[in-house]
Amino acid sequence: MSHMPLSHAMPKLYLLTNDDEFELLYQKLEAALSTGLIALLQIRRKQVLSLPDGASTLFKEAQKIIELAKIYKVPVVVNDNVQLAEKLGVGVHLGQTDGSIDNALKSLLPHQIIGRTCHGDVELVKEAKNDGASYAAMGAVFTSTTKPNANIISRQHLTEGCQQGIPICVIGGITAENVLELVNLPIALVAVVGDIMDLPVADIAQRCHEWQQAFSNWKIPT
Repeated sequence: MSHMPLSHAMPKLYLLTNDDEFELLYQKLEAALSTGLIALLQIRRKQVLSLPDGASTLFKEAQKIIELAKIYKVPVVVNDNVQLAEKLGVGVHLGQTDGSIDNALKSLLPHQIIGRTCHGDVELVKEAKNDGASYAAMGAVFTSTTKPNANIISRQHLTEGCQQGIPICVIGGITAENVLELVNLPIALVAVVGDIMDLPVADIAQRCHEWQQAFSNWKIPT
């Protein structure tokens, strides 16, 4: 299992794909990855997967995305599917109902990243750590366009989650502006979809640099 650093002087950017048409998605990913500011990439293509030939389409798309990520030395995880991750030779991000970490550890190579969704539940964060996950994802931190009905977690639960000895990823409606509300927390990863992927290709690199600027204001917890 790959270990993410518990905390940095500043967090790292964790980019998730959206459901853009593939050619456009690829251009956006290339623009983002070429900045050197993306630490982890998740392939999450729910709409593609729901198509009649979704699984085979996703596999082909994922192969191309992984090749692109390799050029920029960015590790990749796929959403929800250990079998697909194993087939592609990448990591996986598992929701609470998407299989066990134990199964993922047995199926994947030791260096592959295994993430676990923990919502706002500190007990689930502890469980993820004990089970051997690489990171625990907590959210939604803010209301997001991707999951508008997701429960917003409390600052107290997020703070407690950061104290459990496992790298914490935050997700949910986070922008390069509102992320500064989290500056005193030892967060390892900030997961972003819309704030980068909803932009035109030409604006993506600049937005990644704005994220880096926001992270440079991070206060190191003492």
